[in-house]
Amino acid sequence: MEPRNRRIAVVTSTRADWGLLKDIVGGLRECDTVDVSVIATNMHLNPEFGMTVNEITDDGFKVDARIDMTPKSDSPADTVRAAARCMDGMAKAFTKLKPDMLVLLGDRYEMLSVATAATIMRIPIVHIAGGEISEGAFDDSIRHAITKLSSLHLTATDAYRNRVISMGENPRNVINTGAIGVYNLAHEPVIPKKELEASIGLEITQGTLLVTLHPATLDPVPVAERCQALLEALDAFNSSHIIFTYPNNDPESHIIIEMIHDYAERNPGRAVVIPSLGRKRYLSALHFVSAVVGNSSSGIVEVPSMHIPTVDIGIRQQGRIAASSVIRCEADAESIENAISFALSPAGKRLALDTENPYYKHDTLRRIVDAIINTPLREIENKRFIDPYPILNVPTATE
Repeated sequence: MEPRNRRIAVVTSTRADWGLLKDIVGGLRECDTVDVSVIATNMHLNPEFGMTVNEITDDGFKVDARIDMTPKSDSPADTVRAAARCMDGMAKAFTKLKPDMLVLLGDRYEMLSVATAATIMRIPIVHIAGGEISEGAFDDSIRHAITKLSSLHLTATDAYRNRVISMGENPRNVINTGAIGVYNLAHEPVIPKKELEASIGLEITQGTLLVTLHPATLDPVPVAERCQALLEALDAFNSSHIIFTYPNNDPESHIIIEMIHDYAERNPGRAVVIPSLGRKRYLSALHFVSAVVGNSSSGIVEVPSMHIPTVDIGIRQQGRIAASSVIRCEADAESIENAISFALSPAGKRLALDTENPYYKHDTLRRIVDAIINTPLREIENKRFIDPYPILNVPTATE
């Protein structure tokens, strides 16, 4: 009897992670020893966020399962209920698709539901982008929880690899691949500027800013106050055009969405709101805008390779390794304004031109695909805790 192909399921839940996973799915699909299925959930199936499941099919990929878990609101309680629906839907999808291995990326709450379902159903998990830190959001704890549920780890830097190993993971199964988003930048065809401008409905002039603000879910300050500070800072740059993109559907994201729409309505011809640029338009926009502003991980990981500055606002990405072109600032209006001023200055532009991206490796895609298809399943089906430190026989205080 000939051995059957390895069945690999890839789960995607947002425009952002599909932009990172697309080439991985394509690379796996080219291997004649594997069968790849795609499972879409959460924001992909939410019309308010652009129904981005269509981007997957437009890219030429079949969606093998669709798990609708759209929260009734963006309150924490409804987010929890949505996560429960996600777990139930994943159980049904895994029963149907019978994957030998599951690939997921990052740190979002729905991915913890995915990982939990897979663990209970004894499906080994490949986790991309573990070991990172983002102290200002509950995503940080979720990322580390997914690490402990996963068996094969593909990290973006050596420092992140070492952190995963320190959590008791087998060093043989923790591989520094570099960040797939940086690889994508160098391999995605660029949409011509005029075509891109027509697509988004805004001229990209000198000083144009690409702005994405997500709720920092562990920030004690209300999200409306943080967003208002950003908008006040943007008022200081009357000649800068602004491309807003939606936040993720984290708790209280609707507040940001309403505020940026109101700002664009008050600034016609200068500001535009795009729910989802998608991978092609987003990566193309990085070739033409002058800076990226907000608190998205993309500003830390991918944008430095475009040699433009990133203004990283507040605590959401605190703790993440960053290039010198990432200008970190407090989340008040004055600090944001000062950071944007520096980003647009000759000194800020020179800094970005000279920066080196710590997330770059030239062969990231090959490293990821090779790890997924070549790691023996028997090595990751039953994982053991590998203690990274000598076990010391130290008496407790009561002994």
